[in-house]
Formats: sequence, structure tokens, C-alpha cells
Amino acid sequence: MKTMPRKSVVITLLLLLWSAVWAAEPNNSLMQLWAEPNTPETESGTAKAAVIVCKGMIDDGLYKSIRRRTDMALDAGAEYLIYEIQTYGGLLQSGDDIAKYFILDVGKKTKTVAYITTEAISAGAMISVSCQDIIMLENTTIGDCAPIAIGAKLEGVEREKTESFTRAAFMRAAEANGYPAALLKAMVTMQIEVYRIKNLQTDEYEFFEAEFLPKDANEYDLDNKQLVVKDDELLTLTASQAFEYGIARAVVKELAGALEFLSERDGVTFAGEPVVLKTNWSEEMVRWLNSPAVMAVLVMLAMLGVYIEFNTPGLGLPGLVAVICFAIIIGSKYLVGLANWVEVALFVVGILLLMVEIFVLPGFGIAGVTGIACILAGLFGMLIKNPPDKLPWPQTQFDWQLFTNGVLGLSIGFMGFVVLAWLLTKYLPRLQFLSGLILVPTVAKLGTEMEVSMTVPPESETVSVNVGDIGEVISTLRPTGKARFGDAIVDVVAEAEFLDKETKVEIIEVHGNRVVVKPAKG
Repeated sequence: MKTMPRKSVVITLLLLLWSAVWAAEPNNSLMQLWAEPNTPETESGTAKAAVIVCKGMIDDGLYKSIRRRTDMALDAGAEYLIYEIQTYGGLLQSGDDIAKYFILDVGKKTKTVAYITTEAISAGAMISVSCQDIIMLENTTIGDCAPIAIGAKLEGVEREKTESFTRAAFMRAAEANGYPAALLKAMVTMQIEVYRIKNLQTDEYEFFEAEFLPKDANEYDLDNKQLVVKDDELLTLTASQAFEYGIARAVVKELAGALEFLSERDGVTFAGEPVVLKTNWSEEMVRWLNSPAVMAVLVMLAMLGVYIEFNTPGLGLPGLVAVICFAIIIGSKYLVGLANWVEVALFVVGILLLMVEIFVLPGFGIAGVTGIACILAGLFGMLIKNPPDKLPWPQTQFDWQLFTNGVLGLSIGFMGFVVLAWLLTKYLPRLQFLSGLILVPTVAKLGTEMEVSMTVPPESETVSVNVGDIGEVISTLRPTGKARFGDAIVDVVAEAEFLDKETKVEIIEVHGNRVVVKPAKG
């Protein structure tokens, strides 16, 4: 197998780092659509609107993308931010991060609108009610935000601990934006029975939990109270129900209808069509790379590359594949905030120690074990969000959820690596069209010729070399080179020293096609 020059590997790594940094940079081309430098103030009664698309799984990647696009729109003077919601939910912690960002930051600077185009379920409902207004397309849905855990069942105290936090997030939104608190709580927890009762003083309907029903028949129409949510169901509403119960401000047929409603209610005229800000390709790629399935494949390929590289001399294609996979893993984790500089440093140190073990030191010793330990420590730390000065250990239910997803990906990747490594060892050398991908175990061609192919099974009669065989160096070992054992010429590695030609050597280790020698006694 031809080895790849180290210069090419360095260039490849630099290109990877450059592409990661470029992917993290904001897309300024969208900003140019809004930019109006040195223009006078807009006329009174006119307003700018921007649509920020929020589709797919709610995760840290989407959270960072929403922040980036929101900042772009605010810098360009947007007075209405319309978040187009289309999601079945995702990570509860990411949903809470987005919800707090809407209420505590963006909502104080401009008007926020959740524009639900298909469904806003689970964490999607959380971020929707965190906007000041909700406008829904016809026949869409919102609700059902009961927390779940992948691979486990939330019960007892653990369920109540998670639901309590989630209910508080919905109550925060109800207080900030004027939504019925009882209905929002019923989206999170079962066993909450909610009634709608007419206030005789204001002639408006109000919502009460069963245990907090009013008693004054002169103030409320208690005889005609209506059961809205049963005690054995989670609340999920259609667009018409959400409008009837005061959660949706309007139900429209298209975006133009939403703009028309806001225009009439607030007495403003929107300046042209709103700019639509979507996630860019690099953000979608980072989110895709951080999914458990893709992470499992990357881990499997990286470990497989390291395994094959241990069994081949020099640096070849498997090693480059491993380096690329590790770079993608680290880069994707760093861009979504899971990897900090300590974890990246640990990982890089581990890779360097492994490279020293492979290319400098014979056998497998302290450097290799320490390298693997550093790599595992770095990977473990990247599964949890933590500051550099704190140990990466899950503290909350959300941390455990994120950690469980990461461990799932790593476990699947490791199991896939074990299966593929076994298949490669057992069957690959026998397949003629694939045999060039791996070296066969310590088999050399008979004869006195200098060039010996060790990458494919030789067609002529072969001979094996064994531990204890004595031979002679025929090309200086620095520390790799060639030695002759009888009629066979074999690639060998000297044990931590350089050996000149015609030095007598003894084989002390045979591992795959890796033959380690030392100067022979006498």
C-alpha cells in the first residue's frame, strides 16, 4: 500500500480547520438584502418584518442559528420577527434556551410572532408560547409537551422533577405573553382537569383547574362551565381550538394573512415583503453531523481507520480517514458548544500520543494507553455542556438526556467497529479485488529481489517468519527498513534505535504484518 506524504496530511488538516471556521461565520449575503446604510428614518406607521424559519428537530444547532439570524434581522432594523414554526420538538434544554432567549432578550427589543405552518409539538409548543403572539395556518396543531427520555421511562420523582421545570417554563410564557396558564400547564402534565367558565362581569371566558374553580355564582356562570381538558389527557389543540381558547391570536390561510392581521391590529404598514432568513447549509450540516446515527458512523470509521493503521507501516489512507473523522467529530461538537478548549486539547494530545506509538515506538505501551485514555476523556467531555473549569458530569435531567444520546451514538459506533474489524481480518485478504486495502500477515515472496509486495497475497510459494528468527539488515533501519531472513525479504521496525546495513537482527515480535527486531546477541 502506498503511503501518503505527511505534507499532504498537514495540508488536509489545515483545509479542514479552515472549512470549519468558514462554516461558523455568518452568511452576510442575507444581511445585504436588509442593509440600508445612511438612509433616513422610516416613515411613521411603517415597519419592517423578517421571517426566521425554524424547522426540524429543536437542538443546540437550531438555537445558535436562531440567535445568528435574529441578530441579523435586529441589526437591519426589523420591528417584527416572525418565527415560522414547523417541528415535532426535540431537546428540552435547547427548547428552554430558545424560549428564554425570546422572552428575556428579543421580546424586549422588538415584537415576536410564532407563525405555525404545520405543527408545534413538544418543545415546539414551548418556543411558540414564548413569542408575544401566535398565528396559525388553518388545520395546524399545537401542544403535547410531556417530557420523555430516550431509552428510559420517567416515573415518580424523576418525572415530576422534569415536568415541574417544564411547567414553570410554560407559566413564564403565560405571564409574559398573556396566554391561559391552565391550558399551558395541561400541555405538560396529565391529571390536570381544566374548565372554561364565563366571567359575568367582563363577559369573557376564563380557564380554571378543577381544584381552583371559583365559588361565587354572582361573578361566574358556574352552572354552564365547560370541561376543556380531561384528567387523563395531554392538551393538543387545532388552530380553530387554539383561536377559540385565546392561545392563537389569529388563524390565516397564508403569510400575507398574518401580516394583514398584524397591520390592522397594530395600525402599521409593512415596508415591502418580509425577508425570509433560513438556516444555511453549514448549520444544517453541523446539526446533521451531531445526530446519534451520523455520530455512530463517524466513530466507527475513525476507530476502524486507527485499527487498520496499527496493522500497516507508514501513514496511509486509513489513517487519513481516521484523522478526518476525528476532525469532523471535534469540529461539529465545538460549533454547537459541546466541546470546549480543554476537551479539544485532551483529544489532540491523545491523537499525538497514538501517532507516536504507531510511527516511533515499537509494540504498544504507555504512550498508546495514555493516548487512548486522553481520547476517551475528550470524547466523554464533549457529550456534556460544561465550562472548562468544571468536570464534565451530568447535573440535570437535560444533561443526562444529552449524555444518553451521545453515549448511544458512541456505543453503536463501537459495536459497528468491532464487527467490521472482525470481518476485515477474516475475509478481506481472501477477496482479490479488495485485498489491496489491507496487508496480509508477515508473508514475503521467495527470492533475492529487493522489492517485495506486502499488500496483496503473493502468487508464488511463500514462507513465514517467526519470533526468534535471525536475519541481516539490508537497508538502514530508521527505525523502519528491510531485513533478509533466509531467502525472504521483510519490512521490519527496529526497537527504539537505528541499525545500519549488515547488522544481525532477531525478531522479537510479530503482530499482523508488523515485525519488530532488535540487534542479535553475539
